Amino acid sequence: MKLSIILPVYNMEKYLRRSINSLLAQDLPKNEYEIIIVNDESKDGTLAIARELEASHENVVVCDKKNGGAGAARNSGLDLARGKYIHFVDPDDYVAENIYNTLIKCADHNQLDLLTFDIIKTTDTELYQTNSNKEKLDFDQLQIVDGVSYLANTNYNNECWWYLLNRDFLTKTGLRFIEGRWMEDSILTPKLFLKANRVAYIPMDVYRYMVTPNSARTSKEPTHYQKLIYDIENATYVFGDILNTIPSKGENNIKCKNRIKTRQQSFVFFLLVRLMKSGLPTKYIPKMLNEFKKIDAYPLNNFVGEDFNSLGHKILTPIFNREKLMYPFIHIFRFFYTPYVKITS
Repeated sequence: MKLSIILPVYNMEKYLRRSINSLLAQDLPKNEYEIIIVNDESKDGTLAIARELEASHENVVVCDKKNGGAGAARNSGLDLARGKYIHFVDPDDYVAENIYNTLIKCADHNQLDLLTFDIIKTTDTELYQTNSNKEKLDFDQLQIVDGVSYLANTNYNNECWWYLLNRDFLTKTGLRFIEGRWMEDSILTPKLFLKANRVAYIPMDVYRYMVTPNSARTSKEPTHYQKLIYDIENATYVFGDILNTIPSKGENNIKCKNRIKTRQQSFVFFLLVRLMKSGLPTKYIPKMLNEFKKIDAYPLNNFVGEDFNSLGHKILTPIFNREKLMYPFIHIFRFFYTPYVKITS
């Protein structure tokens, strides 16, 4: 089997059919790829829709499991996967029609561990045609590099849906998604690239990242919002461990380390933004920042630059870097802004 597409689903009855329909509209025989839907104990009609799709399509497989989060669901999908390549898809997103055959041929031709491609961030639900001319793609012209060099020279995405992954390579790394926490793909992605020997980017429009309300990352539900704050804090520490695995000598090692450091500090920046918009008492922030100082994740001296350079980044970073300024700023901000959620512990 050539490909396994894995979708972790939780309460996705509104979007699942659209996502699966895009995955079925591909230029591969049904016996050459499988679509694995991992139901993470949904409370709505997601499982019933998944079972209906499974009954109607020979290459759709449903795994129904106890709730464990997206990381555990993706791991369950990996345990079932039979394809040579893996692609993770979020069920509120979708892909362009007839793109997988080209991706697989490219990965095979160049014996790749990872193949990255283009995404479109959109609210449009009908962007089914790729903007790329597949016939003009020359696989021999792609630049093939190791993962360290790729990260050193690319402002990469955290998410796991912007690359095709060789399953044998993944198995040999021994890497898995962390379970029970958010940020699972943000943590796995750099770990994978740091172990990869053959990575390439194909200039091909593949994935549609849907901007949807109440998604996992945008939900303002109190318990979820509080947990996401703590899980971003955990990811910051994990990135400290990742940074320690990268040698300090060599141009690409240094550039890669700087980019990972920037990404680590982006977690701290967006964590502070979320805290600012929450009702968490500011007395809890100094202890967190003191721990971040020990791993050089704060102050945010590596944050603003090539990867993060918006006006908001440039305005807030110097405020966040001065604690005596940051705390009164947060109080003033909250006076005019209703917090998403009151957090008291």
